[in-house]
Order: sequence, then C-alpha cells, then structure tokens
Amino acid sequence: MALLFRLILLVVIVFSLYTAIKYMLSPRRKLELAHEQGKFYFLDDPKNIRKNFLLTYNGVLFEGEKYLGTTERSFEVVSIFIWPKNTADLKGLKRDDFLKIEAAIKKHYPASSIDWKSPVKEFLNRD
Repeated sequence: MALLFRLILLVVIVFSLYTAIKYMLSPRRKLELAHEQGKFYFLDDPKNIRKNFLLTYNGVLFEGEKYLGTTERSFEVVSIFIWPKNTADLKGLKRDDFLKIEAAIKKHYPASSIDWKSPVKEFLNRD
C-alpha cells in the first residue's frame, strides 16, 4: 500500500512539473505577458497559412490574416490584412508605430503586401 502511494505521489509530482514547464514555455502566455507589459511580440505559425497571426505592440493587440499566392519563384504569403482587436487601445499610437509593425511583419513575410483595416487604414491614408 505504501509503495502504491509513493508511486502515485511520484506521478503527481512529475505531471505537475511537466504542466508548469509547458505553461512557462507557452507562446500564448508570452504573448499575453508582452501585451500586459506593453512590449512587442509576434505569435505566428508560419507552417500553417490558414492560421492568423497575433502581435502586440505598446499594449495593443493586433490580428493578421495571411493569404497565399504566387511570386515569380514560389507560392508565398502575398497579402496580409491587419486589424486591432480593440480600437479603443489605439489611443496614443503614431504613424511611425504602424510603420514599425509593418517592418516587423515584412521580416517574416517579405513578399507580402500589408493592408490595414478600419480605422487604421483611414489614419494611414490621411496626408
């Protein structure tokens, strides 16, 4: 009986450690932490074109939708649409901030054209 209890206790400890490590290394948790701290973080699965990417910048969470197309040499992501998850969070962002976001996305998808959805699109088109 004592041996069974020790075995169960060992399994619970190993499972707890595994769960804690998995949680600490989770990309989603890193995104949430960067969002709370107002830092930049880009969460994407480049192998899955159908899955949207998320990024946070200065406490604003953005979502981006990727579209596959052809370039001169291969199939690549050629079009990206980005929008803020909450437009009220855009307060205080400047044009340069959006250009930095575009530059960070271009590092991952250099062959893509980036289009913003409302209200950012109107803000960037204003001269």
